[in-house]
Amino acid sequence: MSDTPFGFGLPPEEPEDGDGKKKDPAGGGQGSGGGPSNPFGGFGALPGMGGAGGDNPFAAMFGAMNPNDLGAAFQQLGQMLSYEGGPVNWDMAKDIARQTVAQGTSDGTKDSSVGAAERSAVEEAVRLADHWLDGVTSLPSGATTSVAWSRAEWVEATLPAWQQLVDPVAERVGTAMGEVLPEEMQAMAGPLIGMMRSMGGAMFGQQIGQAIGVLAGEVVGSTDIGLPLGPVGKAALLPVNIEAFGKDLGVDANEVRLYLALREAAHQRLFAHVPWLRSHLFGAVEGYARGITVDTSKLEEAVGGLDPSNPEQLQEALQQGMFQPEDTPAQKAALARLETALALVEGWVDAVVHEAAKPRLTSADALRETLRRRRASGGPAEQTFATLVGMHMRPRRLRDASRLWASLTDARGHEGRDGLWEHPDMLPTAQDLDDPDGFVHREHMDFSELDKMLGEAAGKPDLKKKTDDQGSTGADGPGTDGTGTDGTDPEGGK
Repeated sequence: MSDTPFGFGLPPEEPEDGDGKKKDPAGGGQGSGGGPSNPFGGFGALPGMGGAGGDNPFAAMFGAMNPNDLGAAFQQLGQMLSYEGGPVNWDMAKDIARQTVAQGTSDGTKDSSVGAAERSAVEEAVRLADHWLDGVTSLPSGATTSVAWSRAEWVEATLPAWQQLVDPVAERVGTAMGEVLPEEMQAMAGPLIGMMRSMGGAMFGQQIGQAIGVLAGEVVGSTDIGLPLGPVGKAALLPVNIEAFGKDLGVDANEVRLYLALREAAHQRLFAHVPWLRSHLFGAVEGYARGITVDTSKLEEAVGGLDPSNPEQLQEALQQGMFQPEDTPAQKAALARLETALALVEGWVDAVVHEAAKPRLTSADALRETLRRRRASGGPAEQTFATLVGMHMRPRRLRDASRLWASLTDARGHEGRDGLWEHPDMLPTAQDLDDPDGFVHREHMDFSELDKMLGEAAGKPDLKKKTDDQGSTGADGPGTDGTGTDGTDPEGGK
């Protein structure tokens, strides 16, 4: 599986390995021309079809194929060419994810149905975790139910969130590929473009399905990448993966389960009671998608000598890697915003969970460090998120964010710290993570006064509603009145 988003290379000034070379030249790596070998270079062979074929989607299907698989290959090809849906073939993605889960993980662990005893243990762990969290955060419980999932159940439950995350990126990539053709060639290339879109949707589905299937073998809950992937209000843990996670730690299995339940329950509180947070995070992904453009210089060179009456020549040119996304300011800004927001989410969870677990679990420090190292080493969640969105979360930012939230707790208490989640403009920025003391002791604006002043200046009684719609609250925001807080109001964030 490629470690870059949808098979296109990273910007030249930000190489994957820091030396201008890709980690996996066969899977979306850059060729001598500085761009990917073809627009679908990151897509590997389809399951069960053998062959690498990274430079040609057809080679991936037919290279080194067992003759017995020929019928299945043509069936897959037919599905590719007949697909007429959105930018991603999600039916194929789900099928491949389920197949990947069924194959088991590299350590030989197979998926299994969750038994009654495991469900009961998860429910009890989440219940106790919520009780402990009541003493370390002003945000109330966000989990209305708790569930124990198998890996296959995790795939099914999180697909809607993956679709919301990935579709904007895939849509923009597909649109950009169509926009680069000169107008005089668009009509002639119409059937070819339609075929490319069908195959592109299937190939996106293939890569995403593989990524989700691999991730299902590693995640321990529904919030491992700092995003709410599961249904609202449902705290979920995966017993088979929790067992594998704690296998070699030398820590009691009940403590491992309880610590991970604390993290899941803390995430649920944040996403349930900060109504703007989900759209803020997913909106940053959409902002990244809007920033995707395609450098047409290589295409212009290639099509300059083409014979418009020769469709085969055009098809060959399209397969030679003309599509290289540019590192635009909009893309950089969106990725920076998403990176900082995720660091703040994970840092807050890390801080409150540690405060809750430290006095009660003898293994709290060891488990905290294990999870931090898992992040820092580019664990499966990080790699999958980078594959789908094109972003690596910086572990240094996570640690900085955790220290900042802990300092805010000391300086302002739980309510003053959690009140900063009332409005996105009140949160620390990337610069604040470099100077946490300066942020902790800074006075913060009261947004209720700002709303009042803007309303009086504009003479529009509905200004506050518009501000709410763009900011922290709305009619559906649970427990909020839209007035904001200065970070010291004891009721802020509730």
